[in-house]
Amino acid sequence: MTTKTLDGVAVSTQANVYFDGKCVSHSVTFADGTKKSVGVILPASLTFNTGAAEVMECVAGSCEYKLAGSSQWVRSAAGQRFDVPAHSSFEIRVTEPYHYICHFA
Repeated sequence: MTTKTLDGVAVSTQANVYFDGKCVSHSVTFADGTKKSVGVILPASLTFNTGAAEVMECVAGSCEYKLAGSSQWVRSAAGQRFDVPAHSSFEIRVTEPYHYICHFA
């Protein structure tokens, strides 16, 4: 099931801009301190490094991703999620705008 709204959050108005504008997100914080980011990745091939574990939820578009240590590319489309371990990385290939929510563990 795809998340449609995030209720009861504080949103950072300053955008997080990565990879020369190919990835733009906004940080959101829930009343209990839980943090997420909501953003879009434009067509590109990028590598992200993680601190905390993450769950990437696709809310629109699609991507292919490859986790560190894997040789397999996996497709993720709207309504799907993938887990990324802490202190790791993943490659992502996007051919259409990929709208996501990053859930930090």
